[in-house]
Formats: sequence, C-alpha cells, structure tokens
Amino acid sequence: MPSEPAIAKPSSLAAFESFLSTAINAVQSNAALWRSTAILVTFDEGGGYYDSGYVQPVSFFGDGPRVPMIVVSPYARRDVVDHTYNDHVSVLKFIEANWRLSPLSAVSEDNLPNATPGAYVPKVRPAIGNLMTMFDFSHPDFATLKLPG
Repeated sequence: MPSEPAIAKPSSLAAFESFLSTAINAVQSNAALWRSTAILVTFDEGGGYYDSGYVQPVSFFGDGPRVPMIVVSPYARRDVVDHTYNDHVSVLKFIEANWRLSPLSAVSEDNLPNATPGAYVPKVRPAIGNLMTMFDFSHPDFATLKLPG
C-alpha cells in the first residue's frame, strides 16, 4: 500500500503544525503574495466525536458536526471568534462573493442565503455564511509573525 503524502493527512498534530508553519511562513515571506492571500485552515470532519451544537437541515443528509476554521490573512479580523453559521460550502461562497462569481448551479448549496452575521443559529433557515464576517478588508495588517517550524 503506497504511503500517503504528509500534505494529504498529517499523521500527528506535530506534523500538521509543522506543515502549517512552513506554508504560512513561505507565504508571509513574499510581501506581494502576502498582500493578496487568505489561508483558510479547516478539517474535513469532526473526528467522529459527538457534537451537541445546532445542525441545520440544509439537505436530505443534513449538515455535519462543527469543525474549526482558522483564517490567516492580513485582512482577517483580529482576536475574533466568529459565531456565524458556516460550513464547507462557505469556502465556495466566499470565493463567489469575493470575486463576484455566480453559484455553481441552480440547485447547489451555495445558493442558500447568507447566514445571520454573528448568530450561530441563523434567523432564516437554512442559511450558510460566506466567511465575509471573518474579514475586515478596510483595515489590513500586513505585519508578519514568524511561526516556529
């Protein structure tokens, strides 16, 4: 059985942190690249653990358990925990909103309305955020922080 590359699924938290530090440091070391970058760090699943949080019925399958997301960007809001209801479709909705693109299709989940900003349970449901609440494009901070690798 071929071994998986470390980028696909790090075998340990230390390997993940090392990979992430290397990638972030590489982007931050290029000023032109750093000025136009948003690194979205998330996971594909909750690890099988129970989650007592609110789950919307966005489709026949529902939505999954909560997973963390970290935004690394000069445009990321600082010292903020955003409680807006986002999921993996939010990454696609962010790309569409930021570059003013149309949804993938008439029936894809990126057509759902944006979730209520800051509210974990959206007022209108189902709704999924577009991650814009995680950014402040009017006050960028281009400083960098060297992460240990």
